[in-house]
Amino acid sequence: MADDEFQLQYFLPYLLNQAAEASSLEFQQIYKSRYGMLRTEWRVLFHLGLYGDMTAKRICDLAALHKTKVSRAVAALEEKRFLTRETIPSDRRNERLSLTRNGRSVFAELEESAKAYDAKLTQDFNEDEARRLRQALMRLAGLSENV
Repeated sequence: MADDEFQLQYFLPYLLNQAAEASSLEFQQIYKSRYGMLRTEWRVLFHLGLYGDMTAKRICDLAALHKTKVSRAVAALEEKRFLTRETIPSDRRNERLSLTRNGRSVFAELEESAKAYDAKLTQDFNEDEARRLRQALMRLAGLSENV
C-alpha cells in the first residue's frame, strides 16, 4: 500500500465514532438494564442532575441534541417519574424541567456508575495520557474545560 492511500481504520472521524459507539454501548447496558432508559434519556437526566433545573431548549444547546429527541426523552423520563415539567409564567411556550426525588436518586446512582466506568476506560493510560486524551477530545469537540 502506498503511504498516501486512504485507510478508513486510521481516519480520525471513523476512529472517534468507533470509540464513542463502543464505549457508549457498554455504559448503556448499565442505565438501560437498571432503569430502562435510552441514550438520550440518560443524557437529559444527567444534564438536569449536573446543572439543575432548565428548559428543554437549554438541554438541546448544551448536549448538542435535536429538539425532537429531547422532547421524546423528556416525555419518557416524566412517565418514569424521574422529572417534572412546570410552565414558565413569563414564557408559556417553555417549561422548566426538574428532577423528582426519584430522579435525583437515579442520577446519584448512575453518576457513581459513570465515574467507575470512566476510570475503567482510562485504566490502561497513565495520568498524563488520560489528561491529554481528554484535552484533545475537548478541543476537537469545541468544548472548553469549564463547561
